[in-house]
Amino acid sequence: MVNFNNLLQYLSLQSPLPSSSSASLSNLNITETLTKMGLTTYTLPSLPYAYDALEPHISAQIMELHHARHHQAYVTNLNAALVSHATALAEGDVAAQISLQQAIRFHGGGHINHSLFWRNLAPAGTAETADPAQAAPELVAEIGKVWGGLAEFKKAFGAALLGIQGSGWGWLVKETGEGGRLRIVTTKDQDPVVGGQVPVLGVDMWEHAYYLQYLNGKAAYVENIWNVINWKTAEERFAGRSEEKTEL
Repeated sequence: MVNFNNLLQYLSLQSPLPSSSSASLSNLNITETLTKMGLTTYTLPSLPYAYDALEPHISAQIMELHHARHHQAYVTNLNAALVSHATALAEGDVAAQISLQQAIRFHGGGHINHSLFWRNLAPAGTAETADPAQAAPELVAEIGKVWGGLAEFKKAFGAALLGIQGSGWGWLVKETGEGGRLRIVTTKDQDPVVGGQVPVLGVDMWEHAYYLQYLNGKAAYVENIWNVINWKTAEERFAGRSEEKTEL
């Protein structure tokens, strides 16, 4: 189970592992070590659909590689980095603690981002994806107030996605506090959404999310992903009815 609040707080303070640390952990049972240290062992969440369920918009090959290889790597490396960091804390090794901050941020963010991403996708033509106004009436109404309509929002969101240089994510977020205004934001690499913003829906713009199918056609990927956006999940997040912000 992933406690997003605790992990986000940890990431905000603390993110690739130094080669020496990686080598020293190669023979350890990471899960057993984390348990002995009283730390959470993060695990790969199951998908709520089959790998081929999002075809033809996202291929089964991409989904399997993305989930079983890429996301699993973030989980594995996050757990290893947490063991190294806990060891460094116990030994008072400040230099090692500092050197591990980037690994924790990167792999922890990768785990958070992908866990959210899988759940804001669903098979095309289902109740979750086919009619946004019916699946997400409150969210769609608010989108209309901010951008003038769903088509205008998709155009603005697509422009933000295609404007990302290198690797990153695009997000529709809801500001916390009075008003709860919607905004479009982008994050670099695997940085998670932080700073009093609730992620409503996100799109992965790393090449591993689309390249095997779309090659360099990012615009086609951005256009087609709307067919598999889970508006029901987005509505729950927007309305504060989703439990996934604290655990998965």
